[in-house]
Amino acid sequence: MYLKYLTDERLALSRNLVRNATWIHKFGAVPSMSTNTTGTIWDKNDTVYPWSAWSTASVINIDRASASDANKQVTVYGLDANYNQINETITLTNATNNTSVNEFIRVFRAFCSDGVSNVGNISIQVGTTDVAVITAGKAQTLMAIYTVPAGYTGYLLKGTCSAQAGADATGDMFVRYYGQDSFRVGHSFEVSGGGGQYLYEFGVPIPIPEKSDIDVRVATRSNNGRFTAAFDMILIENDGDGLR
Repeated sequence: MYLKYLTDERLALSRNLVRNATWIHKFGAVPSMSTNTTGTIWDKNDTVYPWSAWSTASVINIDRASASDANKQVTVYGLDANYNQINETITLTNATNNTSVNEFIRVFRAFCSDGVSNVGNISIQVGTTDVAVITAGKAQTLMAIYTVPAGYTGYLLKGTCSAQAGADATGDMFVRYYGQDSFRVGHSFEVSGGGGQYLYEFGVPIPIPEKSDIDVRVATRSNNGRFTAAFDMILIENDGDGLR
C-alpha cells in the first residue's frame, strides 16, 4: 500500500534522493493588519519587510524580551555575503546584543532549537532594525519571504493565502531580481475571510533566478485582521545532474 508513496517524486525530494535538489516550504503570518494598509506577511503588523537593512553583509544581534528565555538557543538560517546558504545557533545569554559569529546578507528563517518554546518575543536585528521576529509562544519565525541562494534556481510550484473571518485584501507576490533596485509583481490574488483559502498551483513551475528576493504582501481594504501565506518551490543547483 505504500508503493505509490515510495515512488512519489515529492517523497524522493523529502528523502534527499534527488541530487542537487531541495524542497522549500515558506510560510508566514501577520498577527493583525490594520485597514487600508500594505504590509508583508511576516511577524510584524503593518510593515513592508525592511530589505534596505541588507545593504551589506553584517553580523546579526538577537534580543529577548523575557528573562524566562535566558540561555535559550536560537538557530538562524540565511545567506552569507556571497549568497551561499549558512546557519548559526546562538545562545541568548544576554537580554540584548547576542551577536552572531557569521555575517549574513539575508535571514529567512529562525527557530528555537533547544526544544522549548519562547515565553517572550525574540528579535533578530541588523543594527537596530528587526529583520526577523519569533513571536512569543511560536518558537519559529513566520515569514513569507525568501531569497534564492547563489548557484540555484528556484522553481515556484504553488502559493496560498488566507484571511481571518471578515478580513479582506488584495495580495501580491513580489519578486526582485538580482541587480535590480525595485520589486515587481509576479502574481496577484484576492483573499477574503468569507471566501476560504486562496490556492494557486502553477501549470508550469515558475523559475526564479539565483539571488532573487521574494516578498508576499497584502493591501487591506475596509476590514483588518490576521493573514497567512505560504509558497512551495524546488531549488535545483544550476549545474546539477538530476537523480542520484
